[in-house]
Amino acid sequence: MAFHEVRFPDDISRGARGGPERRTQVVELASGDEERNASWADSRRRYDAAYGIRRADDLAAVVAFFEARNGRLHGFRWKDWGDYRSGLPSAPVTPIDQALGTGDGTATTFQLVKRYESGAQAWVRRIGKPVAGTIRVARAGGEATSGWSVDAATGVVTFATAPSAGVLVTAGFEFDVPVRFDTDRLDVTWDLDRLGSIASIPLVEVRR
Repeated sequence: MAFHEVRFPDDISRGARGGPERRTQVVELASGDEERNASWADSRRRYDAAYGIRRADDLAAVVAFFEARNGRLHGFRWKDWGDYRSGLPSAPVTPIDQALGTGDGTATTFQLVKRYESGAQAWVRRIGKPVAGTIRVARAGGEATSGWSVDAATGVVTFATAPSAGVLVTAGFEFDVPVRFDTDRLDVTWDLDRLGSIASIPLVEVRR
């Protein structure tokens, strides 16, 4: 997958709309009952950046960004302002926000994840695009300020020394969503005052 480690302009993404999408097959039986099956194990996010454009300069920035990505060819980072932290959007990042796993005395790598829980159900989301400089890590509840590194392109945390058996590894972070344009064409309209507008700028999450 061709991916550029660059983020879509924040001042435009802040006004966008979108969110998670699930794919569910629903079959209605002759009795009126339903059978439902999940086609996807994980959700996929979709966004429309057109709602974030407020002036002609914003539109010019989007066109330049679109051209630099060659339309749908190259993926890029996107900040989802409604879901970009390991904890609540209003809460600061802490090193115990999310559990990554438990040490066994051998494993030195742990994938960043975020859990979404409601009632007894939970879904674990793999976080592959953390924001550099925001990651905090803890072992057994105590923050580790050294002895580890993180790959901002994959979200993998690597310890210099494997955490001891039974030690809970946690982390807090901000993250981006890997996306691409879901079109190879931008339909721009210019009015008499040279103010531009565009009906839609669809983006779709790339999982790998």
